[in-house]
Formats: sequence, structure tokens, C-alpha cells
Amino acid sequence: MSEITAVLPRSPRFFQSFVCFSVIVMTIAGGLFAFGISLHALMFLCLLWTGLHAYSLGYNYLQIRDLMTSALSRAMPAIYIFILIGMVISSFMHSGTIATLMYYGLSLLSPSLFLAAGLLLCALMSVATGTSWGTVGTLGVVFIGIGSAMNIPLPLVAGMIVCGATFGDKMSPISDTTNLAAMSAGTDLYRHIYSMLFTTLPAFILTFVIFLFIGFSYADKSLALDAVTSIQSALASNYSLTPLITLLPLILLATLSIRKVPAEVTMSCSIVLAVLIAVIYQGANPVSVLNALWENKPESTGIPNLDALLGRGGISSMSWTLLLALMAIALGGILHGAGFLTALLAGIIAKVKRTATLVATTILTGFLGNVAMGEAYISIILSCQLFKPKYEQQQLDNAVLSRSVEEGSTMTTGLIPWTTAGAFYTATLGVDVLDYLPYAFFNYLNAIVAVAMAAVGVGLLKSKTKPYVN
Repeated sequence: MSEITAVLPRSPRFFQSFVCFSVIVMTIAGGLFAFGISLHALMFLCLLWTGLHAYSLGYNYLQIRDLMTSALSRAMPAIYIFILIGMVISSFMHSGTIATLMYYGLSLLSPSLFLAAGLLLCALMSVATGTSWGTVGTLGVVFIGIGSAMNIPLPLVAGMIVCGATFGDKMSPISDTTNLAAMSAGTDLYRHIYSMLFTTLPAFILTFVIFLFIGFSYADKSLALDAVTSIQSALASNYSLTPLITLLPLILLATLSIRKVPAEVTMSCSIVLAVLIAVIYQGANPVSVLNALWENKPESTGIPNLDALLGRGGISSMSWTLLLALMAIALGGILHGAGFLTALLAGIIAKVKRTATLVATTILTGFLGNVAMGEAYISIILSCQLFKPKYEQQQLDNAVLSRSVEEGSTMTTGLIPWTTAGAFYTATLGVDVLDYLPYAFFNYLNAIVAVAMAAVGVGLLKSKTKPYVN
């Protein structure tokens, strides 16, 4: 850490903070949508812009660098987990864990339970893989085909798929957004997931009941088995699918997580077990399996979407998100350390007193961040930076902050047509966002449940640290 000079920089005023933050939002939104500029390049421009503002306040280069370094230092534990996530996904693919879940899960479908069972299968798949996109691109495509053959309205089927896929994207310990929210809010990964259970499970159960009720009206339809059979045949011909063996890595991951073993240890043990199963039981080449921990390759089942899913994972697959997170965290270090967020906080949300209003404001900010910037990643990081002092002031655990941010950012990104998630879902499922939006019950019920529970004081974990003093 460099030596700080005796002359203290001055604090920014609200107007300068507002200008600084507004230009960041406009740079990201305009660069992405108007010119198609890489998000990482835009983040570099935002770093330069914010650094110049800090310099104008009296910070020198070394002090500005120290603000970024301090923020990155606090995020190091989560960065280790990001690296491990890629290896977990890749090793689970090679061990047959994901293939087993898909094979036996597809066997549970029936006409009257198609929507409810599909919701559960998509949720299970997204929790196991940590990706909503991979779930939509595989099971989602299958369910769209089945729903079409059964004459079930495709917007309804697409809404069910998005609900299930989003559940895992929010709740999985190997999801990038889950880890990013925990890291940005400064809370433990498992504490973050525990906090989300209070609001996410009730919303998901409500969604399940809704789809179960709707599904009864389609009980007289016949189930289209062609798509299901083709995927099951492809999986069976490429993997040995004995659940008692292939599901062991997932069981170990869940068991150690429940016992609150550190995430790094939990993931490492699961990776080792999955690699052993891939080599010994699946008969995979040890060199190929170990290389896949860095960069996995698509399989050759003959079904393109399935091949792409089974080829996910590896450390390299996390590099896009990890590098973006590093740049955004450095940006947040300047915004927070130089006082821009504090000044902005005083001007925008200082009047927020009730906890329910704070939670609702956080969720709304996450949604508006997605609308403006088209990406949940930046919205998550900046929302955490913006609201963290207010949550500390009200002595709320950082896990309540990370939960609220996810309910505003992760949950709504697929409901906006111009976000990357919305565009991907539309292209993959063949259903416009605005068509399936009314049926994505879980994605907006979660926010309603969260605000309602905050209003009655349920699930509000309290911080054990001293409250923040502005």
C-alpha cells in the first residue's frame, strides 16, 4: 500500500457525483446498444472517467490506484470461487452427473404435470449447472417442442422455462450472478443463499402451484415423445448413467454446503470426485478430463444444443465474467472510496427510512439498471456499492442487500427485450419476451414477496457489526 500524503482530498458534491454516475450509465448503455462496443472496453473508459473525477478532488495516481486495489483485495475470496466454478461445471459434465439428471428427469413428464414438472426440471438443471442460458438452450428447446406438439400456448411454456432457469441462476452456488452478488455485497456465499431462501422458496412454491393448476387443463393432451427419446438415447449412448455413482459429486457438493464447509474446499472435493468418476467409471481419457478443467469442449451426441451444454465449463469459460467483475470492482472502489456513492446516496435515498421501502428501492434500482445497461452484472455490482452504506446504517446483514439486489437484477434481466438474456431467450425459444413475460410468474412474484416480507419484518437478517455512520 502506498504512503498517503498529509493533504486530504475534498469530498465530492451531489451534482458532480450525479454527473459522474450518469455518464457511466450512458457510456455503458450507449456503447452496448448504439455501437456494439465490448463491455470490458466500456468499463475501461468508465475507469478513466471516474479516475479523472477523483483526480479533480485532489487524489493523486497512487491514491486512486490504492482505492481500486483495496476493493479488489476484499473481493479475493470470491475470485477463488469464480475460478473453481468453471472446473465444477466441466467435471460434472464429464462424470455424467448432468447427463444423469437430464436422462431421468425427462422420464418424469406427463401431460397434466407437464408445466409443473418442466418447472422443477429446469430449476434442478439450472441449480446443477449454474446457468439459465444452458438450461434454456437444452431443456428449454425440448419443452418448447413438446408443448407445440401438445398444442399448449408457447408463451406459457416459455414462461415456465424462464421461471425454472432463473431459479438456479439465482440460487446455485456455482452461478456467476450468485457469486457476484455475494462478492459485491461483501457477504459469505452460503449466507447469501440462506438469506435468499426466505423470499425465493415462497415465490417458487407459488409459481409451482400456479403452473400445476394451469396444467390440469391440458390433461387430455398426448405427450410428444420424439424429442425426449432422442435426447435420452444420445445421453445413454455417450455416458454410463448409474445414479448411485454419477450423482455422487452433486451429493457431496450439497452435503458439504449444508455442513457449511468453506466453499473452496467443498468445490475442490467435488471436482476431484467428479474427475475420478469420469476417468474410472466413464472411461474418459485422463488427459482430456484434466484439460477440460481449463477449457471444456462440445460433445458429439449429434444434437447441437445438447453438445453445447455438455461442452460448458472450464476455468476459461469464467474469464469473461471474472475479468468484467475485476474491472467493475475496481470502478466501485473509486466510486465508494472517493465518496461519490456517499454523496449520491445522500441526495437520492437519504430519505428512505422504512426497511420495506429500502428493499423496494433496491429492487427497482436493479431493474432500472438492467433497463439502462442491458446487463445484470454491472447492475448487481453498482447496486451493491450504492446501497451498502444504507443497509449497514439500518443494521441489516449484507446478505439482505445481496438478496435484494439479485431480486432486482438477476430476476428481471430475462424480462427486458433488449438485455442479452432477453435476446438469447427469444432467439432460442422462438417466443418474444413480451409474449412470455405475463407467464414468468416467479420472476416478478419474487420481488412482491420480498417487499411484503420486509414490510412485516420476516427474513430480515441483522448485522452483528456497528452501523454505518455517514
